[in-house]
Amino acid sequence: MSKGYLALVLHAHLPYVRHPEHEDFLEEDWLYEAITETYIPLLDVFEGLVRDGVYFRVTMSITPPLMNMLANPLLQNRYLNYLDKLIKLAELECKRTLGDDNFHYTAEMYRDKFRHIRYVFLDKYKKNILNGFKYFLEQGVLEVMTCGATHGFFPFMQDYPKAIEAQLKMAVATHEKHLGVKPTGIWLAECGFFPGLEKHLENNGIKYFFVDTHGIMFADKIPKYGVYAPIYCSDKHQVAAFGRDIESSRSVWSSEVGYPGDFRYREFYRDIGYDLPFDYIKNYVQSNGLRKNTGIKYYRITDKTGHKEPYHAGWACDAAGSHATDFMLNREKQIEHLASFMDRPPLVISPYDAELYGHWWYEGPMFIDFLMRKIFHDQDTVETITPKEYLERFPVNQVSMPSMSSWGAGGYGDVWLNNENAWIYRHLHKAAERMTELAHDYYYEQGLYERALNQAARELLLAQSSDWAFIMTTGTMVEYAVGMTKLYVTRFNDLYYAIKNRDLNEEWLAKLEYRDDIFPELDFRIYS
Repeated sequence: MSKGYLALVLHAHLPYVRHPEHEDFLEEDWLYEAITETYIPLLDVFEGLVRDGVYFRVTMSITPPLMNMLANPLLQNRYLNYLDKLIKLAELECKRTLGDDNFHYTAEMYRDKFRHIRYVFLDKYKKNILNGFKYFLEQGVLEVMTCGATHGFFPFMQDYPKAIEAQLKMAVATHEKHLGVKPTGIWLAECGFFPGLEKHLENNGIKYFFVDTHGIMFADKIPKYGVYAPIYCSDKHQVAAFGRDIESSRSVWSSEVGYPGDFRYREFYRDIGYDLPFDYIKNYVQSNGLRKNTGIKYYRITDKTGHKEPYHAGWACDAAGSHATDFMLNREKQIEHLASFMDRPPLVISPYDAELYGHWWYEGPMFIDFLMRKIFHDQDTVETITPKEYLERFPVNQVSMPSMSSWGAGGYGDVWLNNENAWIYRHLHKAAERMTELAHDYYYEQGLYERALNQAARELLLAQSSDWAFIMTTGTMVEYAVGMTKLYVTRFNDLYYAIKNRDLNEEWLAKLEYRDDIFPELDFRIYS
């Protein structure tokens, strides 16, 4: 009989990036890399655990933008082309490194992996890996949550309740469309919560969400169990808040002591797209000649001096196994300690960006595989669980309102509101006002103008993505984030005036519908 629970929570999200007007667009690689290095490897892990009869539970959010991209035929076909080129490059690498014991076996590893990924993507899941996640959801080993429709940061939308409702309604509809069930839980974008949001969540059938540690610890009533049990926001709105456990998170997230920094693991920042001569690599980087990551990397982290030694997959596997053991033993000690003074089994919430596992930390999926097997076979103190299951087992919880918070740097809203991105909000807020106005004034509109109203709602949702403000803060791909924000806001305003002035060009509208095609089933009346 276990003494406590572990909930491993993975947040799978990417902004909606689809550029049909370009045959080769760098930012689309974000999706292709995540499928190759994170999503399919995780599905492989789940499949192996189920096949071997290992009891496990994992909770994942798959955000609506990501769902729409994974199900998009254009992106599916482009990903297949991307994979085919990657396989050809890996085959070239096997020839180039023949006789070099430092790199040849690693080249063969990549070739075999990419061929396997292609088989899984094309033959097993018919180009749509949502089929895989749906299967494991139906098997009961995976709990899939939703997120705001476009990962909007809700604390900065609280003066526009119709905009929040629209984000949530579209999220629930998208989840049900692709997975066949309505979501029970939600990953709030950036863990952004404010008191009052729980009413919107309840309106849309959401039973639980997550906040960072201080969101629980600074709740309006002192939480009896800290972050080791959920709290309900109010007696009237029994939506549960789960808090992140710092101790378990730190062992992976920390740049100083986190597992991914081990010297045996693969070095992310050494890629043949930059290392090899241009004449050799030119057909596998950008069509304009700019170099990029290919995903083929031959070095391990080694040390912090800049010197890198060749990667050895066997050493990395050993490291993943030892780190999984360490993580499990620490959770046993943690739960033993907590259980000694709690009157219920403690729950440890360990949340991470899903893309950490595989993309940034190449051995991450292997770590999860080892961890779930060790928890099942090697101990009886810790049991993996989903938040939904926990609430079913323990429906009575303390009532306390979490504080406004996020899991961004500083813990509140600084990342999404600062000197670099503050300019966007006057435009987003005005657009939210105008969309609500349009939904009220043209509620019964049909035909061409109904299409325009639906497209206006899409443009607003796309502009509200928290990713753009985040990118402006971090200083990576800033020009792209600024450009997309301006583009979506401009398109919304153009549609607004075309609708108000009854001056709509159908050919222009059709181009917008094709270009920004997220949420094809959207009905603008969600803003009414």
